Amino acid sequence: MDKFWVFGYGSLMWNPGFPYEESIPARVGGYRRSLCVRSYVHRGTQERPGLVLGLDRGGSCKGVAFRVHPDNWQTTVDYLRERELVTSVYLERTVRARLADQRDVQALTYVIDRSHSQYAGSVTVEEAASVVRSAVGRAGPNPVYVVNTLAHLQELGIRDHWLERVVTALEA
Repeated sequence: MDKFWVFGYGSLMWNPGFPYEESIPARVGGYRRSLCVRSYVHRGTQERPGLVLGLDRGGSCKGVAFRVHPDNWQTTVDYLRERELVTSVYLERTVRARLADQRDVQALTYVIDRSHSQYAGSVTVEEAASVVRSAVGRAGPNPVYVVNTLAHLQELGIRDHWLERVVTALEA
């Protein structure tokens, strides 16, 4: 592999935390963005879990692909594993991503492990807003994460109607 790409669909889009040479909007097929992960660390606790995004089966997902310089591959993977695999709720996968300029690349990303106890499955807008509203974790309040993610999606011209409804419910 002569190029290393990372696909971000949630906070990685606006807070990647690793150096990259290029970022470009991208789409991954077979997965959809979903508030389907009970967060026990970053945006909640075991006593009061938050909800964060995961890539769940079905549909497609627009996000951002980051090209990482070969000198930074290993440190980037190490960083992402520490960040994303803290409770092993995600599975590390390499997926095909279609970049906005029509290139197809292989990209590292993290998908939900549906068999993990933190998998929340499908929740309603009202359930999501209720959980998110009161959750706080090591990385801060859960609403900040959800609102920031939606704002960055909108900056990129990406619509996520379900997440928009969750934010509207949070702000009500």
